[in-house]
Amino acid sequence: MSLELPAVAPAVTAELVAALSPRLRKRLDAGVTKLADRPAVRDGDTVRITVDDEGSELELRAPGGVVATVADIRCGCLLSPDCLHRAAAASAAPVADPAAAPPPPPDATMAAPPSDGVTAAPDTDLAAAVSRAGACRAGGATASGAATASGQAVPRDGARAAEESATPAQHAAVEAVFNATAAVLDAGTDGSGAVLQAELLRAAHTARLAGLPRAATAVVSVVTALRAARAADPAFRLAELVAALSETLYVAHRVRTATGAELAGLRGTVRQPYTPDGSLRLYGLFSEPVLTASGYAGAVTWTADADGRLYTVSDVAPGGAGRAVGAADRAVRIGDTALTHRELARAGLAVSGATVSPTGRLGAGAGVRAVRASGADWRDEPLDRLWAVPVAEQVQRVLSGGPDLLFLEVTPTGVVRGGAGDALLADCDGLPLRLTAAHDHPALPHRDNLRLLAAVHGRRLRVVARLVAAPDARAQLLATEHPTIAGSRVDLGLDRLQHADLPSPAAAGVVPASPEAPLHLLRRRVEQASSGGRRVLAFPGNTAADVHRLRRHGLATAGDILDALLAAAAERSRDAFGRLLPADPGRFARVWLTAARYADEVDRVLCAAAWGG
Repeated sequence: MSLELPAVAPAVTAELVAALSPRLRKRLDAGVTKLADRPAVRDGDTVRITVDDEGSELELRAPGGVVATVADIRCGCLLSPDCLHRAAAASAAPVADPAAAPPPPPDATMAAPPSDGVTAAPDTDLAAAVSRAGACRAGGATASGAATASGQAVPRDGARAAEESATPAQHAAVEAVFNATAAVLDAGTDGSGAVLQAELLRAAHTARLAGLPRAATAVVSVVTALRAARAADPAFRLAELVAALSETLYVAHRVRTATGAELAGLRGTVRQPYTPDGSLRLYGLFSEPVLTASGYAGAVTWTADADGRLYTVSDVAPGGAGRAVGAADRAVRIGDTALTHRELARAGLAVSGATVSPTGRLGAGAGVRAVRASGADWRDEPLDRLWAVPVAEQVQRVLSGGPDLLFLEVTPTGVVRGGAGDALLADCDGLPLRLTAAHDHPALPHRDNLRLLAAVHGRRLRVVARLVAAPDARAQLLATEHPTIAGSRVDLGLDRLQHADLPSPAAAGVVPASPEAPLHLLRRRVEQASSGGRRVLAFPGNTAADVHRLRRHGLATAGDILDALLAAAAERSRDAFGRLLPADPGRFARVWLTAARYADEVDRVLCAAAWGG
C-alpha cells in the first residue's frame, strides 16, 4: 500500500485486537500483510481501503490526523464489525503519540496545556524531530511542579513531595507495562506480532490514564520499532529498539519505588508548559528535516540569542517523507513573519511577548509578535562564540543533559569504512573524529552530501553536529560551511551539494574501521536478545573467552553481567515430576535491563574520554 495510513491511538488498536476471537488473532499478522497490498485512496481526513474483490471498503476517519476512537474505523464487509479487517488496519497504521489521543480524566492529567494557548505537538515528537535533542536551555523537560531556570522541577510542597510515592493505579499500570515489555523481550522481533503489540498498546493506554505519560510514550516507541523491524524497513536501527526497550523497562521498574523529584521525572509530562520570556533577538543557525518512524515529519530550525542560548522553531505534524522535504519551505508559525524555515536558518528574528518551553521551543500564541531581522555569519558575533567553547566542555554539557549540538572546526581527512556504514573522518584540533549521516532515508540528502564532503580533504570547515554517545569521538553531521563559497552554509538534510561546487576528490583516502571496543561483547548480547528473543541467548556455548577479555580490559563488572544474562536466558526450573516449567520473562528482563543500562553508562564515560573530557 503506497498510501500512508493515518496514525491510530494506542487504545483503539488494543480494543480492536482484544475483541477478536482466538481464531482470528492467529490470522492477524497475515491480515496485516494482506492489507498492505490492497488499493487505498484518501479523501481529506478519511482513508478508504478496498479489502476484498467484492469491493467492500474499510474506512479510517482521522480528524486532526489521528484515528481517536474505535468508531472511526468502519468496515463494509459481511462479517463487520467482528471482522479481521478493522484490527488489521489499526495494527498496520502508525501509532499515534499518547498525547494526541483524547485526554484522560482530569485527576489523571499530570500537566496543563501550554500557557500561551497553543496546541503544541507532543513533546516526544519534537524530541524525535531533533533526534532526541537535549534541552535547549539549561535543563531538560520538567516534571510536575514549578520549573527553575536550570530546568529542574521544584515541588510545590517540598516536604510532601519528598514523601510522595506512586499511587496503586500507577503500580498496576507499570506492572502491566513491565510484563508486556518482558514478553516482547522473551519473544524477540519475529515473535512479537500484532497480538503482542496490542498488549503493549493496552499497557500504554493504562499508563496514560494512570498519569504516567513517560511510560506510555516509551511503550509506543517499542511498538514503532518492532513494526519497523518486522517490515524490514530500511530506516530501522536495532540500537533504537534496544533504547526503547531499555527506557520502557527502566521507567516501569523505577516507578515502583521512586519518590519525590525522581518519581516526578519518571511520571513525565503530557505537554511542556510555555513560560513568558519577554523580547528575544534571535539569529538563525541551521534547519533540519524531521522524519520519524512514528509517522511525524516536518522541519526544525535552530536559532541562538546574543548570549548563545539555543531556541527552536518547529513544524512537525503527521506525515511522511514528502512533508519532511517540503516543510523547510513553509512559513514559520510565529507572529506575522513570512519567513520560511530555510530563510530563517540564515536570517534573524525579533520576537516580543515570547513564550518558551523548558527545552527552548518557541511558542506561537496569539500574544507573540515576530518580525524578520538581519542574520549573522557563523564567523561573526554573536554566533562566533558558539565555536569558541572548548570541545570537551561542549561534550560534557551534552552528557549532562544539555543541548546535544556540537559546534566544531574540522578538517576532513578521508572516508571510514565500517559495519555501521561509511563515515567522514576528520581532524578536530588533533582529535580523530567520525562524522556520520544524521538520517538514512533516500529522500533526504544526508548520505549523498556526506560522500561529497570527502572531496574537501585538507580544508578547514566549521560544522554543526549532534553528539553520538560512543566509545570513540563520533557525531552526526547536520550543517557545514560551504566548502568553496565564503560566508555560505549548507543544511545537509535540505540542501544538496553539487560536484561542480567542490574541488577534486583525488586527495581523500580510505581508512579501515578501528577494532571493536571490548564492551561490544556485552552490547552484542543485549542486541541479540532484543532481536531474537531470550532463546537466542539460551543456546549452550562457551563464553569464558568473552568474559576473560572483558576482565582483561578492566571491565570485570561487564563480565559478571554477561554471565548473569546468559544464565537468566537459560534458566528453567522443574516441577515435582521433573517437567520443565515455563521460563520467567520478568527475571530475564531485569537482568537484560541491568546489562543495557550498564553498557549505556560505560559508553557515556568512554565518550567523554574520547573527546578529551
